Amino acid sequence: MFSVTVRDHLMIAHSFRGEVFGPAQRLHGATFVADVTFRGPELDGDGILVDIGRATTVVHDVVAALSYRNLDDEPAFAGTNSTTEVVARFVAEQVAGRIRAGETGADEGRLTGLVVTLHESHVAWASYECDL
Repeated sequence: MFSVTVRDHLMIAHSFRGEVFGPAQRLHGATFVADVTFRGPELDGDGILVDIGRATTVVHDVVAALSYRNLDDEPAFAGTNSTTEVVARFVAEQVAGRIRAGETGADEGRLTGLVVTLHESHVAWASYECDL
């Protein structure tokens, strides 16, 4: 299995509902480093899994759409706590949709999986993995 990872970041604001979150129930900010890993078993004729430039653009466009937003106000997160895990799943779903739309230039079926890891800090992160 081959993999290619590109990195970007996003800065958001949000709050959580539930006593388990303690002081994070209040509005606060978070800066995530986003690693998006594209996976597949085969390379194309040029030895490429995915065009890194196009993959970088897709990832940037997806995370930029969330950056400088209060996720409490975003319809995609209505009725749910926008935990790191939930945001990672959202980013993965958005990137997967753009892959399926052909925006990465990868031949159909060459990319078979995707992993989005959001780093909250240097000691904590969460990931979401999906098949394509």
